[in-house]
Amino acid sequence: MTSADTFNLLSFKGRMKILHLSWMAFFITFLVWFNHAPLLQAIAVDLGLDSQQIKTLLILNVALTIPARVVIGMLTDRYGPRRVYSVLLAVCSLPCLAFALADNFIQAAIARFLLGFIGAGFVIGIRMVSEWFPSHELGTAEGVYGGWGNFGSAAAAFSLPALALLFGGDEGWRYAIGLTGLLSLVFAFVYYANVSDTPKGATYFKSRQSGAMEVTSRQDFFLLLIMKLPMYGALALLVWKLSASGVGLLSDSFCLLAYLGLVVLYGIEVQQVWRVNKSVFSTPVPELHRYSFKQVAVLNILYFATFGSELAVVSMLPLFFAETFALAPLVAGMVASAYAFMNLMSRPAGGWLSDRFGRKSVLLILTGGLALGYLMMSQVDSSWPLHWAILAVMLCSFFVQSGEGAVFAVVPLIKRRLTGQIAGMTGAYGNVGAVTYLTVLSLVDYASFFMVIAATAVLGFMVLLLMDEPKGHMAEVREDGSVELITLS
Repeated sequence: MTSADTFNLLSFKGRMKILHLSWMAFFITFLVWFNHAPLLQAIAVDLGLDSQQIKTLLILNVALTIPARVVIGMLTDRYGPRRVYSVLLAVCSLPCLAFALADNFIQAAIARFLLGFIGAGFVIGIRMVSEWFPSHELGTAEGVYGGWGNFGSAAAAFSLPALALLFGGDEGWRYAIGLTGLLSLVFAFVYYANVSDTPKGATYFKSRQSGAMEVTSRQDFFLLLIMKLPMYGALALLVWKLSASGVGLLSDSFCLLAYLGLVVLYGIEVQQVWRVNKSVFSTPVPELHRYSFKQVAVLNILYFATFGSELAVVSMLPLFFAETFALAPLVAGMVASAYAFMNLMSRPAGGWLSDRFGRKSVLLILTGGLALGYLMMSQVDSSWPLHWAILAVMLCSFFVQSGEGAVFAVVPLIKRRLTGQIAGMTGAYGNVGAVTYLTVLSLVDYASFFMVIAATAVLGFMVLLLMDEPKGHMAEVREDGSVELITLS
């Protein structure tokens, strides 16, 4: 990389072209993933849904992304982001179109559940960007990728209600959602034709094992198994929500089978982790090739509170504003988009601050601000002037999204060939948080919902104290067996 090869966001050549096409792909995944949120009132009227069915759709939308992000991370490390991103965009256009054609709650629920898979697209771009940018610019680049891509949910909030009105009638929402599916299908071919996995001449380090994440010590082996449990717990929570005790979508016998299935799946995963990592119990991994899984665990918990809360809040905020301030659906959607709109600046800012002032210290400040931000949002009610409520939402979202950017400024610095898997697991924890928070929302009022998020942010702050600042070098083994040292500082 030459000195002239500067970080210029106005450029569309070389690595900047890769960055722009990648955030566009991510933008489309979020546009599709959250195309229902600003149209929920129209969807509810057309399909005859009650409030519990609406909240169930919100939970279903984020549920499948938990295992999907782990699987997509592994596929990305194995087959490269170019192919995986393109296939994901094309395949996920199908359930999007199916949702647009749904005639009842069951059809909508199945389509929404399958659409959760498109939420895994984020982790693919994390690996792609990490291949094209040096470590001193990686936080900024990942922040731009994540922030501008996350803006897709805001674009859905302020554009899709207007599109639905343009098409007119009670079924205008179907055309608006269907268009996002077609856009996803078209861009799959655009992305495949215009990107490559690495710069010319660079090595794409593939994961040496498939089926489970590699660890490099005995302690990390057990910590990995422990950190897998909340992911299965979130899926069990979803089953309970859909059971007779929740919305009654699933029978008790089916739920019992689902719970047993999750236990069996966890057992299979334990077996896979053992198959991939059993050598650490007989042959110590050389110090040069080790990495600390503790770093991954800390980032998982932080992303639970940051991205988990964003997913939940983006899903419910249009309804919150509509009910709290008696706003029309179109106005409520546009007002609520202020939260996601901040992604354009906040997430890149978090990555930039992390590059300049240290990963851990920036995360500590942002996580503390996140807790205070949600504490403030818990006080918002109909007595507040609307403009003050909007400012509170935007201030809170700055800390949330900057925290996300700072988290993913660290992810690519842990172990290069495992970046997809680490990003996948960290991203999955965001969805674990979303399922948890949305389940809490179905049981409590809005104020208590925001208070719960603030409390988990405090927990994240305490866990963050255990994280080590990334420094030194990262060792990776080429396919010919030679070792390459990658500078991290």
